[in-house]
Amino acid sequence: MQEAIRQYIDLYKTQRDVIESHSAPVLNALRAQALTAAEENGLPSRKDERYNHTDIEALYAPDYGLNLNRIALPTSAHEGFRCDVPNLTSQLYFLVGDCFRAPEKMRPLPEGIIAGSLCEIARRQPDLVARYYGKIADMTKDGTVALNTLLAQDGFFLYIPSHTVLERPIQLINLIGGNIPTMNNRRILIVADEGAQAKILVCDHSEETGINHLITQVTEIWAGKDSVIDYYNLEENLPETRRVTSTYVHQEEGSNVLVNGITLRNGITRDNYHISLDGAHAETQLCGMAIADGEEQVDISTFIDHRAAYCHSNELFKFVLNDRSQGAFAGRILVRPGAQKTEAYQSNKNLCASDEAHIYTKPQLEIYADDVKCSHGATVGQLDQQALFYMRTRGISEAEARMLLMFAFMSDVIDHVRLDALKERLRQLVERRFRGELSTCKQCNIHIKP
Repeated sequence: MQEAIRQYIDLYKTQRDVIESHSAPVLNALRAQALTAAEENGLPSRKDERYNHTDIEALYAPDYGLNLNRIALPTSAHEGFRCDVPNLTSQLYFLVGDCFRAPEKMRPLPEGIIAGSLCEIARRQPDLVARYYGKIADMTKDGTVALNTLLAQDGFFLYIPSHTVLERPIQLINLIGGNIPTMNNRRILIVADEGAQAKILVCDHSEETGINHLITQVTEIWAGKDSVIDYYNLEENLPETRRVTSTYVHQEEGSNVLVNGITLRNGITRDNYHISLDGAHAETQLCGMAIADGEEQVDISTFIDHRAAYCHSNELFKFVLNDRSQGAFAGRILVRPGAQKTEAYQSNKNLCASDEAHIYTKPQLEIYADDVKCSHGATVGQLDQQALFYMRTRGISEAEARMLLMFAFMSDVIDHVRLDALKERLRQLVERRFRGELSTCKQCNIHIKP
């Protein structure tokens, strides 16, 4: 067994009572299965084709600390956090490390909506959470999911009942900090019943301490019949942060789901997306962008599974890489037998703004139905020198011209955002990122003590 995962398995075996006593029976019920999966499969290695560009073992190898006793870390989040997305009136929630923290002032939610700590809600309403928790996150095929299931004690839960529209977006702020290297295992579970509608924005922020932190996150999204779900994940972490996430989506008949993953700043990031269209006339938009420079790494793997007829998926991911940064994209679309009238489109476009930046791209399309419209493709290029020359002859500096070209390259990913306030703010953040001015996307002064 790999030493990187053995240390956490041994930790669980010796601290099982502590871990389970500070969680909920629903979460604890899956730990035995997760332990077996972790022991049998281990962590993905670089010999695994899905992970050959990211050394997962190296990310998990350090002896990270875990907050097993759920100690409430002192933080100024309530007083200091001020999201600077203009005109975005959201319902705020916090995860400090991997401990849920409710805001001091709660806006009322529509009747029937449940939002808050996954652990606490699982204790109060175990039947509801047990119906969905861990059902689509397949821990048998990925050791990172198994390890997260083994160690996660809390997270965020959102339930929207049938035909309920959540007008105000839900915003979950994930804060990482402290002067001790920590491993933070969190779960997000989102359930939308028939005809429900909601928009969720998850923001990752790490405090500048110079300390390495590992984030593992597993998200499960259940989209009921005719439901509409927007899920945005915005990463704005520091170079010391390592993040491994897996997002699973189950769509029923007529559902419409938008998933948009945005990495503006990071250290090493691995994002997995698994979307299953299980009902006819379901529609998926899976989009994302990554901007990296320095030694940053972004590795994205996607799988869209067309299981039913008359479904539509549109996938678009873009990278802009500078300096010695590295990007990787592996996208797979599967059209199963019987999934006739499927429309599935996949595009990965990449811009290397320096000679030392590297991108690895692998689009894949498997079709086992004969009445479909599908396409996939990838491009890798550099800045258009003719366009740069033209702009400079018009009095635009080289730095400004490069920024404008890179911004224009990313604009169609931003256009897919269906939350107007967020769309406008992203335009500003991306521009600041390309100008080298982005150190944080929030006007706040948050300090997390050890």
